[in-house]
Amino acid sequence: MATGPIHMWARVGGGSAERAEGRSAGAARAGKRARRSGAQPGLGLRWGELVGLHRRDIDLDHGAVRVRRAVAELFNGQREIKAPKSAAGKRTVSIPAAIIPDIRDHLERYAEAGADGRVFLGAKGATPRRNHFNRLWRKACSDAGIKGLHFHDLRHTGNTLAASTGASTRELMARMGHSTARAALIYQHASAERDRLIADALSALVDKGRKTQKKQDPKRKGHAGDTTD
Repeated sequence: MATGPIHMWARVGGGSAERAEGRSAGAARAGKRARRSGAQPGLGLRWGELVGLHRRDIDLDHGAVRVRRAVAELFNGQREIKAPKSAAGKRTVSIPAAIIPDIRDHLERYAEAGADGRVFLGAKGATPRRNHFNRLWRKACSDAGIKGLHFHDLRHTGNTLAASTGASTRELMARMGHSTARAALIYQHASAERDRLIADALSALVDKGRKTQKKQDPKRKGHAGDTTD
């Protein structure tokens, strides 16, 4: 979930211990947890949906996240808690089993206490702001040797991966929180294009193998080249 992947189950800011060690160290640890967990690609939530999560929205026993609200940042700097972008945005997203231990670890170590506690906190205990998180994100990416990766790209990655599993358009719409098929079809098209590239690569390997075999045994014919009938 913010990971996310990282898809990143990472604390956006840091607790008192992290602040004592410095923001740079906190960002480096955030990047490490982000690379390890893969939560954001696994869930494909929007930024506002992620920072709007509370503990009660996450059911690790049944492997699900309930998206019920989103935090919007207004032009005047104020923030507004509201329902997701559309009715389809209010949804339940299944959590890949592989990242549940990382989410559990994050909840135990970094999330606000109590059933209504926020899952993600900034350095001063407030809901994270996008511009501050982006600075930490760029630092974490730089430490990991990654260039040009935006946090929202993880949502695109998660949706593309979901499409590659063979999910239907309706299933992708439900998981992504879209009310129209347009975005889902884009991801399905990207998945189909990738599958074609994979098929072409496999074909090239077959052709290469055949050429190598002919060079090694130019007289061989059929499955039993040494038979007489």
